[in-house]
Amino acid sequence: GLGLASMVIVFFCNSYYIMILVWGLFYLVHSLTDTLPWATCGHTWNTEQCTELFHLELCRNGSTNASAGTGTFNLSCADLASKRSPVIEFWENKVLRLSGDLSEPGEMNWQMILCLVTTWVVVYFCIWKGVKSTGKIVYFTALFPYVVLILLLVHGVTLPGALGGIVYYLKPDWSKLAEAQVWIDAGTQIFFSYAIGLGALTALGSYNRFHNNCYRDAYILAVINSSTSFFAGFVVFSVLGFMASEQGVDISKVAESGPGLAFIAYPKAVTLMPLSPLWATLFFFMLLVLGLDSQFVGVEGFITGILDLFPQPGAGSLRRELTAALCCIVCCLIDLSMVTQGGMYVFQLFDNYSASGITLLWQAFWECVVIAWVYGEARGTRGGGDTRGHGPLPAGPHPPLSTQGIFVFHVVNYKPLTYNKTYVYPWWGDAIGWVLAFSSMLCIPCTVLYKLLRCKGSLRERWQLLTTPIWGHHHLEY
Repeated sequence: GLGLASMVIVFFCNSYYIMILVWGLFYLVHSLTDTLPWATCGHTWNTEQCTELFHLELCRNGSTNASAGTGTFNLSCADLASKRSPVIEFWENKVLRLSGDLSEPGEMNWQMILCLVTTWVVVYFCIWKGVKSTGKIVYFTALFPYVVLILLLVHGVTLPGALGGIVYYLKPDWSKLAEAQVWIDAGTQIFFSYAIGLGALTALGSYNRFHNNCYRDAYILAVINSSTSFFAGFVVFSVLGFMASEQGVDISKVAESGPGLAFIAYPKAVTLMPLSPLWATLFFFMLLVLGLDSQFVGVEGFITGILDLFPQPGAGSLRRELTAALCCIVCCLIDLSMVTQGGMYVFQLFDNYSASGITLLWQAFWECVVIAWVYGEARGTRGGGDTRGHGPLPAGPHPPLSTQGIFVFHVVNYKPLTYNKTYVYPWWGDAIGWVLAFSSMLCIPCTVLYKLLRCKGSLRERWQLLTTPIWGHHHLEY
């Protein structure tokens, strides 16, 4: 059941995560200009409310000069508050072409469809031959972003206001620890960042040699992942500090999260820099490369699971290539719903329900329970010791308690989904989200019931038979 659930989760993740690459590619193409299109008003996608000036401290005396697509005029603070940044208008009116409601899908954006097909073609030809060819590509896609991050940091710390952004990043607000949502966000972010519960790392780990030191790999993965995130924080907040300094507002006003950081806050900050097209190109190319890295892992993990679910020894590489092609095509067809005018609402449904938050917490909790108390900790660590070549490290019951605690927090603090803190999803929209969530969560109890009912003997005999591991031929060799 856990295996099936992880397959469903990673399939949904592959389907919607690709949109980050699609948007990144769209911005990358539009960065290859002399003037960034989201830096100014006066374009076809801009409205009369567009203004390029947001120095709020200038309007304390009652008015300020604001530049818009139609010219320069005086604005009061009240008028300025109703104005919109060209960065936000580019994101909502040009990229998303956002409709007013989930029930209004509107038209498809042919430019986004082109970006969508391009990204899926790139992903397919990077993974179609298997992990050996993908591994060679990852040498570039995993290492090149570090070069860009270092360049962005060196440039970012030289900008005025950068120190204020870094201090804001490093100085904690201890009162936030009393908020349940902080712990929910932290737990689900770590789970998603480490791909816990997605099954992708398990699938890729199956390609290792039997005596590969999995403990060492797990520690290296954790250290590199968290260290990179911490380092990237300096890159982001040095630029956000500069942005806050330029606009004369507190940094908390410009620090976005989620897609807003990558496609609103950072693009806005880039427009304030000298040689802005260069830095925009570097940033979005890095974003595209990092997204491809994550997409490789998810698609490869799903394909490996499909091939293992229906094994055909000696079938050759053609079967794998066809399976990969079918997977990419099906996901691409699902993604067509996200390149419509209501696509962002669909994207958020997938992001909040199908492959993060409550589904990952549920999956991880039962993984801990199964290994510790069903399969048995002694048996599990002994088997792990066989593959590691040394004895187990001490284990305890805390992972199930921590995941269960965050899971309960999540349920108790559940609120209807909203977009941009203003649009509240209708009840049937949330219902669709819960269907996406339960499609993976129910795999676990349903599989348990199915196996128990299909097995023969008393309940105790069925349980003992079903929880006894079956070693494959490649395991018995050792």
